[in-house]
Amino acid sequence: MSDLSSTTFTRAPSWAASLPGELQTPCFIVSERGIVDNLHATARACGGVERLMPHVKTHRARWIVERLMREGVTAFKAATVAEVAMVLEAGAKHVLWAYPTVNSAHIHTVLALARAHPAAQVDALLDSAAGVGAWRRATNEAPPANLALLIDLDAGMGRTGAPMTVATLQLARTLAALGCFGGWHVYDGHIHDLDTATRRARVDAIVRQVAVLTRAADAEGLSTKLVAGGSYTFDLWPDTLADFVSPGSWTYSSAQHDLELPALGWTPSAYVLATVISRNGATATLDAGSKAISPDKPMAERFRWDGKIVMMSEEHVVVENTDLAVGDRVMLLPRHACTTAYLYPSARVLTTEGSWEVREQLGSRR
Repeated sequence: MSDLSSTTFTRAPSWAASLPGELQTPCFIVSERGIVDNLHATARACGGVERLMPHVKTHRARWIVERLMREGVTAFKAATVAEVAMVLEAGAKHVLWAYPTVNSAHIHTVLALARAHPAAQVDALLDSAAGVGAWRRATNEAPPANLALLIDLDAGMGRTGAPMTVATLQLARTLAALGCFGGWHVYDGHIHDLDTATRRARVDAIVRQVAVLTRAADAEGLSTKLVAGGSYTFDLWPDTLADFVSPGSWTYSSAQHDLELPALGWTPSAYVLATVISRNGATATLDAGSKAISPDKPMAERFRWDGKIVMMSEEHVVVENTDLAVGDRVMLLPRHACTTAYLYPSARVLTTEGSWEVREQLGSRR
């Protein structure tokens, strides 16, 4: 079996050489030091760790939430009720459930979590009169004191969000009358231009629209608190407008962001360890199929490879290669770390102290 550190074409990081020999593969491998370094780089890019509301969907791991709090992060964004619970159980004092819904079961679960953690601020999104009605009914018009509802604005992505017009102020007025209006949320995930100047121009156009709306809100005494941005734009939102910015992919980085956002200095810190289980001429078969890595990406782009990804099934992937032998282990860098992390209920973590530990994460729990 070859040494992992010599498998240069898969760009195995130097720290992978200390991996234990006996590991079931595929296995999710994480560097804690890489996460901490990425946090510091992200904080520098946006003007300070106090502005960060990182999205936990990237990792879905309580231990990472706890580590980020030790580094000064005070607020977190979550996509699912399980993530909200995880963040609160980790001891966080501020979490935003960033998923506008009218599903009463989910709403009641988040309300129960807010009541169970009265010292924490629990925020949630809505984007319609129907959403206001769902929360009004669920709270019996008496929301918990630590609950705030933010209005999600559509910045052009076309997925969720109310229009960025003064007409949307009516939603804010209604929530203010209920005593739970907490401000605004803008996700601009449709902006991922490689050219920074182009991204900046597109963000500036949204900033101008949001500023008009928040000035009108301020004139009526309504909250102007704003959570904005994503991984490609968080560093472009002015601190005079956005109280929090909300990147997610920085935690682990990925094959995509390593190439497309090099100026941010993010270091890939999560990999899938795979084993070569068969060879056939100029191809090798690994034990890391669609259940193991980036299932939301086209097959040819699911991880970084120096040749072609030929075919993939649930448990196998066939790649072009002439150097690997059966039994060799390789480190695969995911194209999308978020949808790789949720495939694993635990990760093998190289701690900042230099030891290897198995640490739990939510996996696919919603």
